Amino acid sequence: MADHPTLLLLDLDGVLRRFDPDDQVEDAHGLPRGSLAASAFHPEVVRPALLGEVDDAGWQEAIAGRLVGQGVAPEVARSAAGAWRRTGSVVPEAVELVRLARRRCRVALLTNATTRLGADLRALGLDREVDAVVSSHRLGAVKPDPEAFRRALRVLQHSPARTLFCDDSAANTAAAAELGLMAAHVPDTGALRAALVEHGLLDAGDGPGGGRDAAAPGVLVVLPDRDEAEELAEELTADGWSPCSVHRDMLAGEDDAEDVDWVVLVETAPDGLPASCWRDALDRAAEQRDGFTTEAG
Repeated sequence: MADHPTLLLLDLDGVLRRFDPDDQVEDAHGLPRGSLAASAFHPEVVRPALLGEVDDAGWQEAIAGRLVGQGVAPEVARSAAGAWRRTGSVVPEAVELVRLARRRCRVALLTNATTRLGADLRALGLDREVDAVVSSHRLGAVKPDPEAFRRALRVLQHSPARTLFCDDSAANTAAAAELGLMAAHVPDTGALRAALVEHGLLDAGDGPGGGRDAAAPGVLVVLPDRDEAEELAEELTADGWSPCSVHRDMLAGEDDAEDVDWVVLVETAPDGLPASCWRDALDRAAEQRDGFTTEAG
């Protein structure tokens, strides 16, 4: 039996996903600061959506209705509620840590979420980063209710004692610990990394903040033709890769000027992670052009 957890159970928001402040949306609609979150997360408004009693559209309507009850014009309330329901963005450093941990255990999400969750995960690419997703709107129970953890583990067919649960809410991790799960309060990526190291899912020097990857090497896409290299660089740049600089290079093992190749240097992927995390995608792009990839020196 492995001497580390065999399931890593993660919260989503505040761990793998983050949102910009609400200020811009509130200012654009002439709303007081903090009013959107106060309306959206009022227990009478949010709880039915998290339990799956209403869909995400119903939650949005309820948010607008609460704003209207506070004197906001209906059209302004609907517009503000719609603008507030944004997808958010991934926390790239946390995603990289999860990728490393996933080499040693299964990874699943346990999140308080609405019917919109699946679409959001696909839009962010997070559906590919975990093995399973368990949401409160399907469980019919919301963290920190102990029943949410019991039902999640039944769905995942996993033992509490072999599960590490990480959440940015101390109340949620306390509830998990009472049920026998290994639990870690992770208010930031540094805390997540420390928890994964402590429980044997990450080596001390690995991952963001670990030192060994402080200057993750880029990837060189090596091609025989300058035009092909410049065309690929343009395509990668348009897709969000960087820096995609093109130059000639004599690679190790080559000793003849005629062997000099054209290379595209790629350091960062569109999701903000090191390009090496998506080496397979670059391999495919290179192979389509009779090239290959190698680690930048």
